[in-house]
Amino acid sequence: MTVLLFGVTRDIVGAEALEMPVDKVGSIRTVGDLRSYLQDTFPSLKNLSSLLVAVNNSYAEDDIKLDNFDEIALIPPVSGG
Repeated sequence: MTVLLFGVTRDIVGAEALEMPVDKVGSIRTVGDLRSYLQDTFPSLKNLSSLLVAVNNSYAEDDIKLDNFDEIALIPPVSGG
């Protein structure tokens, strides 16, 4: 399972994408599970004012089930003028 990272999430994790460890993939069944795992692994993600998760190009709520072949992206807060 690969998670694409953008903006500040890329800075926090230190990579453009994150491959979930094989031993964790089985326990990450929903977007909420993924969010919890990422916030435990990278505590600075908890400090973001918002953190959206997109699954297959659509924003996803925490109860959405994940598949190993889904395209997953973390969308950090966006600012602009």
